[in-house]
Amino acid sequence: MTIAGDSAVRSRLTNGDGVSHRPYHRAVELIRLSENEWRPRAAAHEARVDGLVAEHLDRRRRGEKHAVEDFLFDYYGFSPARLRRWSPGAGVALEGAGDDPIAGWKFMSAVDWAGRPEGSGTNGDPQPSRHTVRVSRPEGSGTNEDPQPSRRLAGGGVALDAAAFLEARGKAVGFVRRLLEATLEREIHTGCFGLHEWAMVYREPEERRHGGLPLRLGAADTDAVVEASTLRCSHFDATRFFTGAGLARNTLTPTREGMVDHEQPGCLHAGMDVYRWAYKLAPAVPSELTADAFELAREIRTLDMQASPYDLRDLGYEPVPIETPEGRRDYATRQRAFGERANALRVRLLEAIATVDASASPPLAATPQR
Repeated sequence: MTIAGDSAVRSRLTNGDGVSHRPYHRAVELIRLSENEWRPRAAAHEARVDGLVAEHLDRRRRGEKHAVEDFLFDYYGFSPARLRRWSPGAGVALEGAGDDPIAGWKFMSAVDWAGRPEGSGTNGDPQPSRHTVRVSRPEGSGTNEDPQPSRRLAGGGVALDAAAFLEARGKAVGFVRRLLEATLEREIHTGCFGLHEWAMVYREPEERRHGGLPLRLGAADTDAVVEASTLRCSHFDATRFFTGAGLARNTLTPTREGMVDHEQPGCLHAGMDVYRWAYKLAPAVPSELTADAFELAREIRTLDMQASPYDLRDLGYEPVPIETPEGRRDYATRQRAFGERANALRVRLLEAIATVDASASPPLAATPQR
């Protein structure tokens, strides 16, 4: 498996020879976090998300829409409230969370601390104390009759039931893993110049998705840009919004079933979709990673619309004129940088998936993190 992308991503995936040794496939020891450790993390995440979504929520209360800033909520359908929820992901047990709302979430289970080794936590034992952690599965859990029973334990610990998560979501986990690994294998291609948005209005300007936005060049000149260019869009979820004439000009034929075979890390929409794959695997993915993916997706969406045929200057966005050589160079430079950042998030997401796998086999050992 050859790894594409920048040196930082390659260094985490290889021994420097460019061949994958997949360090994210590793054994895992359950980490035990005290309340003094995990509650500040949860509060910091909530405050971060509050800042990210505040303007969106204000617009929603006023009944207003923003063509750039609201896209991630409208298109992906992951609500601000769900983005605000904090989870440590798999492989972490939270002390004192038994009466916290997180204990009632799907796939979160009470855990019992037991088996403290003799002498652990003493001055004579420099190693952190270790405990056996058993995920409590009430009778009937995982059945059709009781797919998600209450698993609260007042004052006790809580952790992801990784086995139950994989039993329910294993197919999705497998797809996301294959897609991310395949995308990381490919080079970052920067020759599309954001023409997917142009293909969505090609020869049908009155049917455009963002009907309230004016075309920067007008309908005729917008069509001329498409006709003078080569469309090579590899992302199915972009091409499904192309006009009929626009789709006919695309040199690739991506399909839903062929996503693993076509996705490439330079695609802006593939970069935004890292956010999709992170939240789809909640709460098994650390919420900080999901928020990082959200922030990157928001930056990518800005370039996506700056390079589009729409005139967004009234909204405060200067165009990236991809109909010019200078605009194409600017777009390609920023596109490559986004591809490298998205690849780094893909690696982190694969590591999170590996932790789910490794956490699914009991018994799990928990080490207090200090």
